[in-house]
Amino acid sequence: MPPIRSPLALVTSRIAASLLGGYTFVWGFTTLSITLGVIAGMRYGEAQTLAFLLAFLVFLVCFLWTFVAASVTRAWAVLAGGGALMSAAAWLLARHAVAN
Repeated sequence: MPPIRSPLALVTSRIAASLLGGYTFVWGFTTLSITLGVIAGMRYGEAQTLAFLLAFLVFLVCFLWTFVAASVTRAWAVLAGGGALMSAAAWLLARHAVAN
């Protein structure tokens, strides 16, 4: 039997997921967007500006989605896991681009 959690704990977890998980997801999105933009031939400043402008929308979507997600665990997994995967992908792409 799963542990019974209070409604306050669930709301607190969703708020933490929306803020911390959303921040992690947007961090990964931003780093990956800038890296892909530079690899595609954009100047760094242009890629950075575009990624930062899109980051506001992505964070808003992440924040709102966290409160309508079916499960808090899924919200944490998608946001934190997705952010970590995108950051790792950006790091690998940047290393590969510099090596070539």
